Amino acid sequence: MSSYVKIPSNLKPSDPQGSDLLAQERATVTFDVKELTLFLFGKKNLDRYHEILRIVENDPAFDKTNVYFMGRNELFKHAMKKEKRLAQLIKENKWKVEDIQFAEWLLDTPGPFGVHRGMFIPTLISQGTEEQKKEFLVPALKYKILGCYAQTELGHGSNVQGLETTATYISEADEFEIHSPYLTASKWWIGGLGKIANHAVVMAQLKSNGKPYGPHLFVVQVRDMETHQPLPDITIGDIGPKFGLNSTDNGFILFDRVRIPRSNMLSKFSQIKKGTGEYINPPNNKLLYGTMVLVRAIIISGVRFALERAVTIAIRYSAVRRQFVDKEEPKKLKDGRVVETIILDYTMQQYRLFPVIAQAYACFFTAKVMIDQYAEYTKQSSVGNYSLLTDLHASSSGLKSLTTTMAVDSIEECRRACGGHGYSSFSGFVKFYQNYLPNTTWEGDNFVLTQQTARHLFKTFRKMVLSKGAEAYPSQSERNQTMTYILQYLNDPNHTCTATTLLDFKNPELQLRAFGHRAAYLIANAVDQIDNQKSTWNSMLVEINRISRAHCQYLLVRNFINALQNSRQSEDEGLHMLRDNPSLKEVTLTICNLFVLHTMEKDLGDFMECGYLTPSQARLLRAQIYNLLKEIRPNAVGLVDAFLIPDFLLQSAIGRYDGKVYETMIDWASKEPLNGITLDVNPDSDVLIRNETDNKTKAKL
Repeated sequence: MSSYVKIPSNLKPSDPQGSDLLAQERATVTFDVKELTLFLFGKKNLDRYHEILRIVENDPAFDKTNVYFMGRNELFKHAMKKEKRLAQLIKENKWKVEDIQFAEWLLDTPGPFGVHRGMFIPTLISQGTEEQKKEFLVPALKYKILGCYAQTELGHGSNVQGLETTATYISEADEFEIHSPYLTASKWWIGGLGKIANHAVVMAQLKSNGKPYGPHLFVVQVRDMETHQPLPDITIGDIGPKFGLNSTDNGFILFDRVRIPRSNMLSKFSQIKKGTGEYINPPNNKLLYGTMVLVRAIIISGVRFALERAVTIAIRYSAVRRQFVDKEEPKKLKDGRVVETIILDYTMQQYRLFPVIAQAYACFFTAKVMIDQYAEYTKQSSVGNYSLLTDLHASSSGLKSLTTTMAVDSIEECRRACGGHGYSSFSGFVKFYQNYLPNTTWEGDNFVLTQQTARHLFKTFRKMVLSKGAEAYPSQSERNQTMTYILQYLNDPNHTCTATTLLDFKNPELQLRAFGHRAAYLIANAVDQIDNQKSTWNSMLVEINRISRAHCQYLLVRNFINALQNSRQSEDEGLHMLRDNPSLKEVTLTICNLFVLHTMEKDLGDFMECGYLTPSQARLLRAQIYNLLKEIRPNAVGLVDAFLIPDFLLQSAIGRYDGKVYETMIDWASKEPLNGITLDVNPDSDVLIRNETDNKTKAKL
């Protein structure tokens, strides 16, 4: 892209140069950055990463040069070009799901085919019969049909049971009638529906023989396969511009008694019998929860990558940006000149950013645990054992809520830590934040999800109280993380923190006990209010949110600590690297301690309310946090380099690997198309643009 403004070529930023400052930072790192990268990715995934990056980075269809200057129409066309080329590459390279996920992550352009791959196809796989897979899945995998997932409505989102679209079985025709009885029944926010999809998986209220059977899934063709126009009795369109994701065609659709074959109801688990309309129940009403657990584990993995991306930009920029002279410890160049202090040396900047690094590592370990637990559940459920499902579903609900909220907050904290330049699109934060934000809403609103977590915790607590502890779940007493801390609390409800020194707060047993005791106290208090004081559920919603947060923070802490403690015994190849590499083990342990103690400090009120911490211990805790910031400081740039977020993905002038912040900012600004026009500023003239010669686009008042 050409520049509209000629920048004097003899000018450069004042010394020291950004590239030199980052080189100095990298020289202080106490561990092998490449080894930590290998630990985070694993060799197989790291090889996949490099291969896919090589392919997409050099393909002109994926050029991101102009993306910050695009309006919605241009952005959508850019996304369509990307989607078509990506579909070709998937076929040419025989990419698997993991390969596609890497490519989508690197391309960072949410497109209209995304829901086809991410929701339509997986739903057909998990909910369709073999016959339905032949009819719909096979052509979907070949992009012969393009689908979307139509659940949310104009009037209902989180309350799936309240959806208003109906699917009524007509026995004499052996068909379903899909109908939108109200304006609020319009499907809304449906990714890929606005312009692209010709099929939809529609969530609708099943009715047969006058009886309602709740929401079920139906495959509905919505556009003509030749003309791509909406089919009769279907009203369809794009919902318009949004806060983000404007490269995607989120759509709406209304059905006016549209008929589909009975065989279009996804029937792997439940069916309607031909002719009679008899409803056949699924073998287990909670089977859908298993899929939700997997989806939420993937979302938590995505949290890790979002945090890594945000903090990589902020840390690198903070290592280059200089502001003010520290009179007590002035920084000097080799020639003795005093220069301003890089902002990463300020404790406040460290306090804002280093915990985000720790959050990313915490989510890395918890996502691994979630995926492992899902694999174990899948193995057990194949022989009819669903005992892990309830706890897994409850924990995954709360963790999705906690971690995506944490990510949104931390992305914004990183942006603000970059000062004025963080407000520029060139920072790499603006579009990134806008596109990430929906994670707090889709796959379950974050505040609604916490109620699912709390219900399970209350039920578990009551059973353990009635059965005197672990006997409530004899088969799970050693493995159920929830039971572990509740049992400790029931045995010693007045337990208090034993820390008397700064070092005591690095004790993992003390850390785990703190989080478990606090969560169990909040659960016990809420159960007492509901059961004995007859508080209503609505009146407890704020406490319920606190409880879910406390429980899920315990899980994050436990998973982080367990991974480091069990590195010697674990069969995990990555954890073996920690065992055999003392410098890696030391830096990850420091990061773990910061995550634990900073998380405690943010919710000190809870830990003091339950009587676990005293004010003097709270002061010790804070002092230890400040010590940890000093320990991490030499490794800050190395820790984010290990995330291996390429410049191709970052698209950040201020977070680039080479540190050339100011050169890039002014170069990108020179390419702003607005710089290429000359205005007529005379109020009496009806001409706006002086040098616009094309009459078709000439701007007039």
